[in-house]
Amino acid sequence: EPGQLTIHADRGSSMRSKVVAQLLSDLGVTKTHSRPHVSNDNPFSESQFKTLKYRPWFPKRFGGLEDARAFSREFFRWYNQEHHHSGIALLTPAQVHEGKARAVIGRRKEVLQAAYLADPERFRNKVPQPPRLREEVWINPPKGGQSGDSKERSEKSPR
Repeated sequence: EPGQLTIHADRGSSMRSKVVAQLLSDLGVTKTHSRPHVSNDNPFSESQFKTLKYRPWFPKRFGGLEDARAFSREFFRWYNQEHHHSGIALLTPAQVHEGKARAVIGRRKEVLQAAYLADPERFRNKVPQPPRLREEVWINPPKGGQSGDSKERSEKSPR
């Protein structure tokens, strides 16, 4: 449905071109840009890019397009299946998208509770809690009633 999708991009020439603007318009995609000279205006993209560049196996150069594609396939498999993200309660994207978050967080609570019971002083006599999963995080909050604030998911609805 038009107006439902938004792409947030840097101010690179390709993303500012009339051809791309027309394509996005034809597809009903709203386009927003980072502010000029603000390198951290899209924190989600910047975070992902830093994770990519700081992997120990990130090459100085790719030998060619196929090398870049092979690297990207492995990187995104690792990023989605194995990498625990601080922004999603130290879960993997796969755990969240596959509906396993509640079970994983539940197991973490059990382990933390057992550790606390074994040695409460280790935790300054306060039961440790796993990170909470946020329900919504926005770059550009939708208009009409949405606050755009990050909200934590309730125990009844983690994904």
